[in-house]
Amino acid sequence: MLRTQPAILASAARSLKDFLQQESAGGIVLMASALLALILANSPASGAYFGALATPIVATVGGTGVEKSALLWINDGLMALFFLLVGLEVKREVLTGQLSSWKQASLPLFAAIGGMAIPALVFIAINSGSPENIRGWAIPAATDIAFALGVLALLGKRVPVALKALLLAVAVIDDIGAIIIIAAFYTENVDLGALSSAAVVFVLLAACGRARIGSRLPYVILGVALWYFVLKSGVHATLAGVALAMCIPIEDRKGNGLLEAMEHGLHPWVAFMVVPIFALANAGVSFAGMQVSAVFEPLPLGIALGLLLGKQIGIFGFAWLTVKSGISTLPPGVRWVQIWGLSLIAAIGFTMSLFIGNLAFASPEMINAVKLGVLSGSIIAAIAGVVILKLAARPVEEPVVETKPA
Repeated sequence: MLRTQPAILASAARSLKDFLQQESAGGIVLMASALLALILANSPASGAYFGALATPIVATVGGTGVEKSALLWINDGLMALFFLLVGLEVKREVLTGQLSSWKQASLPLFAAIGGMAIPALVFIAINSGSPENIRGWAIPAATDIAFALGVLALLGKRVPVALKALLLAVAVIDDIGAIIIIAAFYTENVDLGALSSAAVVFVLLAACGRARIGSRLPYVILGVALWYFVLKSGVHATLAGVALAMCIPIEDRKGNGLLEAMEHGLHPWVAFMVVPIFALANAGVSFAGMQVSAVFEPLPLGIALGLLLGKQIGIFGFAWLTVKSGISTLPPGVRWVQIWGLSLIAAIGFTMSLFIGNLAFASPEMINAVKLGVLSGSIIAAIAGVVILKLAARPVEEPVVETKPA
């Protein structure tokens, strides 16, 4: 028997609370992993660090296998779990959460569109004279929800829950945009045979979802097969995680919340293992021989300013226009100065920005430039966002008690 609407809404509220708590803690672990990567890349252990990432790893089953470096296994394999979780979160938010109605979704929708479009335009403007860099236009369009909520967690109760929920909704829509961008602009040399095999597996997964099968085993087996065929097709393998998520039903035939259970089961692994490992593998940039002026080269500067300026203009500007035109309203208890702070916190583009950077460029020099731009823009945005939100926090006023003279 399907749950009633109030039960579904109550479950969605619990999911949001759990998500914010785990994502905030995961964001702090992510920061530590990124810092460790920078330390290793600039220490006597740098040779061992980069050597370990380049180590080839072969996985074979029945004579068919995949050979990749440890770094690519992390980026193509382990990150598929990250995209599976993103897909589950997106589906839940659209069906029962912050994006389930136009009234709730309109403000974060327009804010997210601005937060993707304006950073890309800033990047293109700065790199217009460097056509070899234009392929990286989507790098500053991304928001790292774990990192962003981790920063907000440091502010504690100074940040209203409604603002955190708005940031979550903006980031979810941002993730949808990033998925579309990866599929449309960073897929080359498609193998139609492998893609056809992936389509067959997807149909089988969709049939399992439509039948509301409660066992996780069919989804796991078919999900691995889908990942393999998508990898071989030339489409980025992590998109298999999103496709799998779209097939998971909200509830199984017995009325149990299957999607919510899978999301809750997967979330700690992604927050505390997958994303920190990705950061450890991808955030390491060596500063040996690097001049301070390197950050002012078009590629890192376009990324840094795309994040730092583009997100502010895009998110705050589009949110202001949406509210002033009467399409949306600000969440209760949220002020414009806090939306400004949110736009800066959303400029932390770490995980997805680095991921898109790895898709956009192949040369180590350009990838290092991407890391430099992402790190510098994200760090400055995080510091500025924290300062603004701390200043914007209303002090708790003690009630005034009037006493009559004796």
